[in-house]
Amino acid sequence: MPYSDEIEKRRTFAIISHPDAGKTTLTEKLLLFGGAIQVAGAVKSNKTARATASDFMEIERQRGISVATSVMGFEYNGYKINLLDTPGHKDFSEDTYRTLTAVDSVVLVVDCVKGVEEQTEKLMNVCRMRKTPVIVFVNKLDREGKDPFDLLDELEAKLSIKVRPLSWPIGMGTAFKGVYNLYNKSLYLFRSGGLTRTDDVMEIRDLGDAALDRQIGDYANKLREDAELVEGAYDDFDRQTYLAGDLAPVFFGSAVNNFGVKELLDTLTTIAPPPANRATNVRVVESGEKNFTGFVFKIHANLDPRHRDRIAFVRICSGRFERSKFFHHVRLNKDIRFTSPVSFMAMRKSIIDEAYPGDVIGLYDTGVFKIGDTLTEGEKFMFQGIPSFSPEVFKLLVNLDPAKSKQLNKGIAQLTDEGVAQLFTQQQGSRKIVGTVGVLQFDVLQYRLEHEYGARCRFEPLGIHKACWITSESKADMDKFVRFKSDRIAEDKDGNLVFLAESEWALRNMIEATPEITFHFTSEFKREMQNSGPA
Repeated sequence: MPYSDEIEKRRTFAIISHPDAGKTTLTEKLLLFGGAIQVAGAVKSNKTARATASDFMEIERQRGISVATSVMGFEYNGYKINLLDTPGHKDFSEDTYRTLTAVDSVVLVVDCVKGVEEQTEKLMNVCRMRKTPVIVFVNKLDREGKDPFDLLDELEAKLSIKVRPLSWPIGMGTAFKGVYNLYNKSLYLFRSGGLTRTDDVMEIRDLGDAALDRQIGDYANKLREDAELVEGAYDDFDRQTYLAGDLAPVFFGSAVNNFGVKELLDTLTTIAPPPANRATNVRVVESGEKNFTGFVFKIHANLDPRHRDRIAFVRICSGRFERSKFFHHVRLNKDIRFTSPVSFMAMRKSIIDEAYPGDVIGLYDTGVFKIGDTLTEGEKFMFQGIPSFSPEVFKLLVNLDPAKSKQLNKGIAQLTDEGVAQLFTQQQGSRKIVGTVGVLQFDVLQYRLEHEYGARCRFEPLGIHKACWITSESKADMDKFVRFKSDRIAEDKDGNLVFLAESEWALRNMIEATPEITFHFTSEFKREMQNSGPA
């Protein structure tokens, strides 16, 4: 197949939502329609032995929530789909925000009962900032929820984006009969618990057709009235406006019942963008370029606990990736080859020989990768836009089994390399302090340290308001400051000095009192120094 066709056939998108909106369930049903799995797993509960395919970590299976992005690739109707299922809970939003840098479009799931929720708004802000095309899937139509028109008004008001329904629900809750696809003029009849069958779909080009009355009875007139109102109140769907991130098509359905999912997937493959161009600190890389480029947006240790592997997730931006070929690691300024690159189906991995723009591949990592690293065929630049975060919650790491100190140190080092937590070490007492953006991350870290590394620990709260990286043009000034505030100084994993402020007032006072010291509120300044260009 020609290189340009390989690019055009790829669709790389993330599914995002507020917790419990049905995001992971929708992911599962998309995999079913794509033939990537044969039976849907239920989110694990006390009565259920199976878990969703995308929740691959044991703690996810136990709690029934996603705490890490999972990647799934499959073929559908001649397209290569790269689907990334993201965590919904705000405490794991770092993983989601970084994942959004690796996709070309997004499906945003909204619960029809609860409507637009806090995390939905935050995620949409990121998409709008990046001008990422968004399709909205209004879920749980088999429950009594908000009026569809009220939901559309809420979407526009709270998400600050124009919407255009491409399907419309017929009834809701116990009276839910199906949806009418306004995009391809087809009626989809609801059948609880099963995939939509061919005899459940009717082409009805004219809503005045008497066949509509025979199929849905008294609901036909309500559908006609709603469809007329939709056509009058909303502009016609324009793909270019959608691709510009200014218009969100809306679909209605019930993911748990496999309903409304197929038309979502069919339409997404038709209208969603192929791999897009990407900005670097030097130039814009076009997806159609022949030379390979890509960047690391995620690192995961122990994806397969039996093998203690560490995988770097790489989004390919241009060119063709080839197994065992040497590529240039820009930050390290050295050439590396990868003999066992893999594609993903959540935890399952398959060795690949090649991959193309839009694909997400896994590279076994011996410790050479950091989030944001760039791979090229020799050109020296760094991809931009990968966010870094300032921790908001700080706790002291306490070893409960001194005999396992080596395992604990290795474990916390590897897990913080994943970018969901940051590790700071104080020279006074060699205290290890972990900072995250949410308290649930500590539960995940504690669980993984014990079950993946055999290291038992606990986390004790600390009176730290903010971690600030500090630099100075004068070594003497820096040495003086470090001596003066030695009890508040730590080092990050790269040996950079960090000031641990106990309160906002103390931090503001310190900044004013020491103008010779520069305070950086995220570790982004380190990447900026890298972006200035390797020697």
